[in-house]
Amino acid sequence: MRFFEAQESARAQTRRLLGLFVLALLAVVLGVNGALALTWRMLWPGGGYPAHFFSVNTGMTLLFVLGGWWLETSVLAGGGAALARQAGAREAWPASREDERRLCNIVAELAIAAGMRPPQAMVLPRAQGINAFAAGWGEADSVVAVTQGALDGLSRDELMGLLAHEFSHLREGDARLNMHLAGMVHGLEMIFNLGQRMCAADDDGRRSFLALPGLAIVSAGSLGWLAGRALKAAVSRQREFLADARAVQFTRSRNGLGGVLRKVAGEQARAATQAGGMATPLHPAVRHMLLVGPDGAARWFASHPPLAERIRRIYGRPMPALAARDAAHAPTRPDALH
Repeated sequence: MRFFEAQESARAQTRRLLGLFVLALLAVVLGVNGALALTWRMLWPGGGYPAHFFSVNTGMTLLFVLGGWWLETSVLAGGGAALARQAGAREAWPASREDERRLCNIVAELAIAAGMRPPQAMVLPRAQGINAFAAGWGEADSVVAVTQGALDGLSRDELMGLLAHEFSHLREGDARLNMHLAGMVHGLEMIFNLGQRMCAADDDGRRSFLALPGLAIVSAGSLGWLAGRALKAAVSRQREFLADARAVQFTRSRNGLGGVLRKVAGEQARAATQAGGMATPLHPAVRHMLLVGPDGAARWFASHPPLAERIRRIYGRPMPALAARDAAHAPTRPDALH
């Protein structure tokens, strides 16, 4: 894997997508103004627009977007540790548990290698699937949380690859970026919801005069909301590719993170053939931050790239899935990178 080239490609794609996201926000503002102006002309064809008509429309649209951003980002108001606890995580206990001492040692090693302040190590003790996430606004309040399934099913090299992926998210500020984008998308959804409420009928089935401008706001808001969701998901997928490449750079081995993803593929294949075999989903607040996101999202709105594509990029070719118990205690052969 040419990890430096992969990183630059992911960063360039991110910049383009963020530019498109800004354009989508501007298009929503223009769309709301245009829709309301057309509605005004239909209702009062002979009159001009009221004073500050477009300024008020623009201000109210931006108010909804910024209000949604504030509501969504307040989830991280208490820092990464508070969000992790909300998801069911607790602090690691290195003094009493061997696997958690190994976790804390790897976190300390990677922090030195990355030149970062060590994030707080946390564990999701009731999660048996292999997964992890990083959260926090900055290094001062950052955490990395791993599932009990990752501690039980991964070798030391694989756990290092998993944590190196999460360190990349912290180093690149991905948790902060994702929360900001999620907030903007939530604001666009609020515009759409406002239009729906304006169009809603009362208990007698009658609609008010606000239904016509409400329909215009629904049209502009729905297009902006869907575009925002798709662009946010596309940014998230590129950050996953970037974190994969950074993990290979940190560890200088494809078999670390590659083994983790192959074991996750094995878990998913086993769950697909066993009734009730699917792991319990983690808290919705952290799903977009996970190493491997939930299945079932439509392609355009999936926050994570397909698992097979991530594995192929790491190895340069398709690779078979692994069972979590396979090679969990066997040494991982160093895989030289060129």
